[in-house]
Amino acid sequence: MTPAFSNWQDFFAMGGYASYVWLAVACALLSLGGLILCTVIQRRRLLTAIRQRQAREQRIRAAKLNKNRPTSAGGSHEFTS
Repeated sequence: MTPAFSNWQDFFAMGGYASYVWLAVACALLSLGGLILCTVIQRRRLLTAIRQRQAREQRIRAAKLNKNRPTSAGGSHEFTS
C-alpha cells in the first residue's frame, strides 16, 4: 500500500484541486459547527422554559393550597346557640 501524498505540501495542494477541496471541507465544518451551536442554544432555551413552567405550576399549586386552607386566628366566627 502506497501513501496518496508523498509530503504535506502535496497533501495541502490536493493535486491542483486544493481550492475546491478545502472550500468544501470549510463549508462542511462551518455547517456542522452552526448545527451544534444552534442545538446548544435551543437546548438552553428549552431547559429555561421548562424551569419557568415548573416554577409557575408550583406557584399556582401553592396559591390554590393557601386559598383552600381555612384561616385559624380571626378568620370566620361561628356562633353557636
